[in-house]
Amino acid sequence: MENIYLLMIIALAFLAVADLVVGVSNDAVNFLNSAIGSKAISFKTIMIVASLGVAVGAIFSSGLMEVARKGIFNPSEFMFDEIMIIFMAVMITDILLLDFFNTVGMPTSTTVSIVFELLGASVAMALIKIGADGGTFTDVVNYINTSKATEIILGILLSVVVAFSVGAFIQWVSRLLLSYNFERKANWVGALFGGIALTGITYFIFLKGMKGTPFAGESFDLLGGATIQEFLETQVLAIVGVSLVFWSFLSYLVVATLKYNIYKLIIIVGTFALALAFAGNDLVNFIGVPIAAWQSYEAWAASGIAASDFSMEVLATKVPTPTLLLFISGLVMVLTLWFSKKAKYVTETEINLSREGESKERFEPNWMSRGLVRLAMAMSQMSSTVLPESWQTKIEKQFTKPIITLSKNKVHELPAFDMVRAAVNLMVASVLISVATSMKLPLSTTYVTFMVAMGTSLADRAWGAESAVYRVAGVLNVIGGWFFTAFIAFAAAATIAYFLHWNVNVMVPVLLFLAILLLVRSYISHKKKTKTIKAEDSLRSAESSSIQGVIHESAGNIANVVKRGNKIYTNAINGLAKQDLDLLKKNKKQIVKLSDEIDELRDNVFYFIKNLDESSIGASSFYINILGYLQDMVQSLEYITKVTHKHVNNKHKKLKFSQIKELKEVDARFEIFFDNTKKAFDSRSFEEIGVILGRKQEIISLVTDKIQKQVARTRTEESSPKNTTLYFSLLLETKDLLNATMSLLQEYHDSHDSSVKPATLPNEE
Repeated sequence: MENIYLLMIIALAFLAVADLVVGVSNDAVNFLNSAIGSKAISFKTIMIVASLGVAVGAIFSSGLMEVARKGIFNPSEFMFDEIMIIFMAVMITDILLLDFFNTVGMPTSTTVSIVFELLGASVAMALIKIGADGGTFTDVVNYINTSKATEIILGILLSVVVAFSVGAFIQWVSRLLLSYNFERKANWVGALFGGIALTGITYFIFLKGMKGTPFAGESFDLLGGATIQEFLETQVLAIVGVSLVFWSFLSYLVVATLKYNIYKLIIIVGTFALALAFAGNDLVNFIGVPIAAWQSYEAWAASGIAASDFSMEVLATKVPTPTLLLFISGLVMVLTLWFSKKAKYVTETEINLSREGESKERFEPNWMSRGLVRLAMAMSQMSSTVLPESWQTKIEKQFTKPIITLSKNKVHELPAFDMVRAAVNLMVASVLISVATSMKLPLSTTYVTFMVAMGTSLADRAWGAESAVYRVAGVLNVIGGWFFTAFIAFAAAATIAYFLHWNVNVMVPVLLFLAILLLVRSYISHKKKTKTIKAEDSLRSAESSSIQGVIHESAGNIANVVKRGNKIYTNAINGLAKQDLDLLKKNKKQIVKLSDEIDELRDNVFYFIKNLDESSIGASSFYINILGYLQDMVQSLEYITKVTHKHVNNKHKKLKFSQIKELKEVDARFEIFFDNTKKAFDSRSFEEIGVILGRKQEIISLVTDKIQKQVARTRTEESSPKNTTLYFSLLLETKDLLNATMSLLQEYHDSHDSSVKPATLPNEE
């Protein structure tokens, strides 16, 4: 039996490392987004600053490990064997839950995760004990710190509302005073803004960073006998006042003398501050439980008492965490920060939701997002009737964005938002978390930073009429995910704790194996999802500014669509012939993917036209027509894919052998047609396109002949209305597919003849 607890300690050590990796991947969103989104400093500099913050915060986090030991449950009520089951259930649940959120690119709170996992596992174990002792459900309060769970739930609600509202208000005021031409303002304006921002951020560093240090609770004569923590919390006005004067003066020197952008300095210091806070406060979420388990094991092993009889009162005492463990944890976190692809994926979610202007939207609008947008628009219209017109004009002027002309080669990529918004994000998040800490309010770092970013985006008018419903839907999805985290963490940890108690010797290795299996599966799935499509199979937006260039670039897209369309058409016929539902399901996914790529090309038409030379306006008509024909082709393929899948999925009567044979003949002829078309575009042999166009009637006659045969069969021998409808639908849609493809070839052939005399263009290198 002793061996199983040793195995559990070893397993918890490995789980702690894995949890650090997935935890950092999730929480990197908290302290990287403002700097990355603004592009104020290089990515390498951002990572170095964040790494320093994480390293310092990890070493100074010793004093915060108590939450895992006694913050949620009363340790004296549990025995060693029971506490180990609780800790094991928590770690297995935590790593799987966080990895799931990272895989789907959704930021979630590691604090809420660990608290509700501890709560769920503790409640499960308490109920088991109560059941064995013949107690009642109300006895659970003797085992659980119920007030902590209540504080966390209130903290969620408070952080969501307060952070969003304060972030929006501060950003609106900042933009009203600074406008988008903030770099042209007088030096004292930037210095004052820098003084206010840096005061809030540095006080945040002191309050959050010092709190976790071993000497935070020691008294010093220099502070009048008060501890550092007491001094920081009682002398707020004095510290803030001195800091404001100091930082404002220093900011003026930096702006006026060194000619350095003060907003960049704010972003650098703010990134360090949030990284430090993350490591200093959230490290307990990743290694607090394994360390508590290890210390419990040491105490039990030294006692010589049976595991079921050894009370865990020892966890109620304060035991410092070895600095070496904190150093190793910090090192793992820093390495994860540099190399985790999932961290970048989670970061993209918040940056895209707060991005200025248009971007590829990840979330679909829903009734709630549409309702909130309508409400916001109505409120905006009401405010416009209250404010004088002169005030409205001045406000609009301050919020007018500068027009930035992109270079022809599109090398210059605009930042997601400017440095003022990045600075406000960091400043407001720092101040809110500092205030909450001094008032002992349990605000989540994730919730505060995310909702501040969303509030500033709204106030800065980053959510325009064309993106608002998507962005609001994204915010609602993330918030819903937070509440889902609490529920699923509680339920999953409770379930795992129950199974472990049922037979700990069997279930520990089984659950560990399942956890490893799920993590590996998640890794492989995420790798496939994020792996870029091979160059020959992906569609690219046209970037040329001349019609010859567009003709050349579009040839690659046409070849790709024809290649993928050929495979989709063949799979539809084969899936129908073999009644292969799995093949038809995969086929539906492929056509959706192709359709999305075509839609993305159409979405970029605006920017394509903007980039054209005055002498090449004709290229726009050609490109728009090409996209229209490509969309017609995809729509025909979508219909063919849908009806074949529906027919097989509904278990309708199989097609007759003669019908399958005829469809195979059509497919074989189309295979040759698509293959020749692809080769023509791959080789840029436009003489071959003319030959293919000349065979149009031959293919149409083949399809028409099959339609006539089916008409004859229907009159004499066909007995299935569903089969008849399906067969005619497939052939008619095949004709539409052929016509769309031929129209595309004709457009390409005519445009090429009128713009380029040689019959062949050189292959694209």
